[in-house]
Amino acid sequence: QVQLVESGGGLVQPGGSLRLSCAASGSIFSINAMGWYRQAPGKQREWVARITRSGSINYAASVTGRFTISRDNAKNTVYLQMNSLSFEDTAVYYCNADIKPRQWVGSDLNCWGQGTQVTVSS
Repeated sequence: QVQLVESGGGLVQPGGSLRLSCAASGSIFSINAMGWYRQAPGKQREWVARITRSGSINYAASVTGRFTISRDNAKNTVYLQMNSLSFEDTAVYYCNADIKPRQWVGSDLNCWGQGTQVTVSS
């Protein structure tokens, strides 16, 4: 069984910064792509950023230049540094990862964390 646990959310003023972390744990053989999604109140979940195991990165247009995704493969952890936050960034942020558990012969499992709340408010 594998698990993703996010941390680092909270309340921040407009223009401020937060750093989210997501650690994968359990019986893991390998982790391929990792990423972040978010869901604002009353809206559908949207993709934010993605990073492959080799470090290839993509961002949604709405966060490009403000957010930075990174990962530590040794720690099975992905990060999201969020700068210049605005009200529109308020959402629950979810970690997502393609994980191959140990002794697993099928395709990677697409796993989700439980989410962490980010609220931008003055």
